Amino acid sequence: MASNGNMHKNNKIAIVGSGLIGRSWAMIFASAGYQVTLYDILPSQVSTALENIKGRLDDLKKAGQLRGSLSPEEQFSLITGTNELKEAIQGAGFVQECVPEVLELKRKVFKQMEEFAGDETILSSSSSCITPSEITETLQRRKQCVVSHPVSPPYYAPLVEIIPAPWTDQAVVDKTRALMEEVGQVPVTLRRELPGFALNRMQYALINESWRLVQNGLLSCADVDKVMWAGMGMRYAFIGPFEVMHLNAEGMASYLERYSKTIQNVSADFGPNPTFDGEGYKQIIKEMDELIPLDQLEERRKARDARMAALAKLKHDMDGHEKTD
Repeated sequence: MASNGNMHKNNKIAIVGSGLIGRSWAMIFASAGYQVTLYDILPSQVSTALENIKGRLDDLKKAGQLRGSLSPEEQFSLITGTNELKEAIQGAGFVQECVPEVLELKRKVFKQMEEFAGDETILSSSSSCITPSEITETLQRRKQCVVSHPVSPPYYAPLVEIIPAPWTDQAVVDKTRALMEEVGQVPVTLRRELPGFALNRMQYALINESWRLVQNGLLSCADVDKVMWAGMGMRYAFIGPFEVMHLNAEGMASYLERYSKTIQNVSADFGPNPTFDGEGYKQIIKEMDELIPLDQLEERRKARDARMAALAKLKHDMDGHEKTD
């Protein structure tokens, strides 16, 4: 079973919201031996989620991609469902909210969650852009609140951005980070909140330039994607932009001496951020619908997840070799 130290001798985790992200969180925590209670409003939503989780755990085992040392049956036995929020929250040391990215909804859910939370309960949101202060400003237990933003799909992409509000207790941030490391995720902690956090700010910069390249007639959507998966993505799957810079010259100082002026000159030519409408919108929608018709999206998602799972296993195996070398 999971270590008790990070959770004040409390092994229960509550997941509020049983969609794709909520299901992934449930599987991640169960893989580390935590008791998980999955909540949603309707019993049918909960039962569907549990059915899906059971099947996914079995599939992961068959594919050799199941996380943790417990069997699929043991992991599934740790996950229960409820449509009573009180039942989910009471006694939980950590609560992960996974409702849609709508500010008023998140505020409402957090208000309800804090009614049943204990003094040591950490209330965490999966918010991808809404800042924790916007969600928790009026709460009585706002010092216990934090954002733990996962990358989709969290089971294969382990990054978690931890973002405190100005009033979040530092112990809450530290315990959340320790918990994420314990269950096999890779946390980064922002020192203060800002819109979009880190991942989406970097992602949106890439989307903006990709959009401009297509809208201005320089590349097709398919070729822009190739620039990523056959070029940048090959190295960024294993190292980040700063290490790329450091390795592509004789260290960071050497890289900046050689390329900083070029970076500034190219960046000055980027132009205004796109508004995602007009002719560019029509063209990009048309190209993407032809590349991947809407009735093939689910098939394509499954292929993406399979590749991400294989990449995650490769990275895990490589990390293991590096530690034993």
